[in-house]
Formats: sequence, C-alpha cells, structure tokens
Amino acid sequence: MGGSLLLAIVLLFAGVVVLFKTVRVVPQGYEWTVERFGKYTHTMTPGLHFLVPIMYGVGRKINMMEQVLEVPSQDVITKDNAVVKVDGIVFFQVLDAAKAAYEVAQLEIATLNLVMTNIRTSIGSMDLDESLSKRDEINAKVLMAVDQATHPWGIKVNRIELKDIAPPRDLVEAMARQMKAEREKRANILEAEGFRQAAILKAEGEKQSTILEAEGNREAAFRDAEARERQAEAEAKATQMVSEAIAGGNVQAINYFVAQKYIEAFKALAEAPNQKFVMMPMESAGVIGSLGGIAELAREALDRPRLPAAAPVPPPRAGG
Repeated sequence: MGGSLLLAIVLLFAGVVVLFKTVRVVPQGYEWTVERFGKYTHTMTPGLHFLVPIMYGVGRKINMMEQVLEVPSQDVITKDNAVVKVDGIVFFQVLDAAKAAYEVAQLEIATLNLVMTNIRTSIGSMDLDESLSKRDEINAKVLMAVDQATHPWGIKVNRIELKDIAPPRDLVEAMARQMKAEREKRANILEAEGFRQAAILKAEGEKQSTILEAEGNREAAFRDAEARERQAEAEAKATQMVSEAIAGGNVQAINYFVAQKYIEAFKALAEAPNQKFVMMPMESAGVIGSLGGIAELAREALDRPRLPAAAPVPPPRAGG
C-alpha cells in the first residue's frame, strides 16, 4: 500500500514537470530561443507556446526592449597630451534574438568595451579644446563606429552620449586664466578702438573747426578790406571836396578837415591799450587857436597876389 502511494506521488510530480516543460508563456518585450538537443531551431515570440519535453528546450531569454548601459569613467589622452576623464551612456536595442544569443558572449560587456575603445580613439585624435567644444561630433563618430561593429550581433545602437569630459584641476585653472586673459585682451582692444575712434572724431572736428575759422577769417579780411577801401574812397572824396572848397575860397572847409583829423588822432592816442597818461592842452581854446592859425595861413595864401607871367624874350636878329 505504501509503495503504491509513493509511486503515485512520483508520477504526479513527473506529470507536473512535463506540463511545465510543455506549456511555455513568453512575456511581452522578450524573445526566447528554442533548442533541440542543444541546437538552435527557432525563436519564440511573446505569447503561449507548446514544446515537446526532453527533445526541445528553451535556450536563451533575450530582452528585446531598448536598454541603457552606463559607460564608466576612464582616462583619455588627447592629441596635445592632455589627460581627461570621460564617461557616457549608451542606448541599444536587440533586433535579432538568435544573433544576440549565439554570435557574441556577454553582449553587454562586449558592447561596453567597444564603446570605451572608440571614445578613446575619437578623443585621442583631437586637441583638448576640440574635445571640449565638439562633443556632438565625438558622439556621432563613436555611434557610427560602434553601430557598424555591433551589427553582426543583431543589435542596434541608437544613441551614445558623453556625459562629462573633465580635465585635471591644474589644467582647468590654466584654462580659466587663459579665458580671463582673452577677455581682458578683447576688452583692451575694444577700449583702444574706442580711444582711436574718439581721436579720429576729435581730429575731424578740429579740422572742420579750423576750416570754418579760416573761412571766417577770410570773410572778415575781405569785409575789412572792403570797408577800408570804401573808407579810403570816402576820405579821398572828402579831401577832393575840401581841396575844391579851398580852391573856391571857402576857408571854413580846411578848418573842418584839420579839426576832424586832430580829433581822430587824439581819440586813437587815448584808446591805446598800454596808454596810462595822455598829454592834453591846458585849455581847449588852444586847439581852436591852432586851427585858427592854420586857417589864417590858408587865407593869406588865397589873398596873395599872383605875379604876372614874364614876357617872352625876342630872339636875336640874324647878322646883328
């Protein structure tokens, strides 16, 4: 009786195992490979599947969703022998479960090492300044190389992003000093350009001012010459009128003329800039007396009788 119960339990357990080996459910986002006596036959997609126990078995369970790999930080030497620390991130997806299962061992580790190698190659061909400023170019170059290399493995590398490129501390300080020097240089250049432009504008203004001043002096000289010419014409006309008046016997004309010249000369003497003392007659009648004396001389010259013209001498006679 006891032996029969034990046999029944064993048969029940074997039936449960056979049932689980026969009925297989593949979850969404995964694909399972099927092997017959260890050899790959086909791939099971998500859903319910039935397998013959013992003859068929599940080989590899492959994740078909997009996966993320963290690229650890590594030291990379640039073209100009600068050492920088670089890390990143990789996004990839398995497209062919059979290739991903049987074409490469340890798919994630192989992909990660391939990415790190290509990062070192790409940054090693650039200077430090280029590696810091051309991150997108580095990402594209690494992505192209890794995607081509992993294509036989049945995976697709979608994106590779460098998260950080960190130079050494002393190099960062040197770059900061360089950036500060460049900014000070640009500031000095801009300031010098401003001074130069200001000097040019000032010189242009002084030039225009000099030209305008010269034109003004020229116009003033022209006006002054014209005024002196008109004054000379007026004086000449006045002198001519006085001379004609004197010749006509009008003695008062010369009195007016001499008195006017006297007053003008006295005015010029009094308005001299360095003149502190002015000699004046004690009596204003002295000026009138002087004028009267001149008038008397002019009257005498007019009243003086003119000598008759000498008779012509007859020429000598011939033979006398």
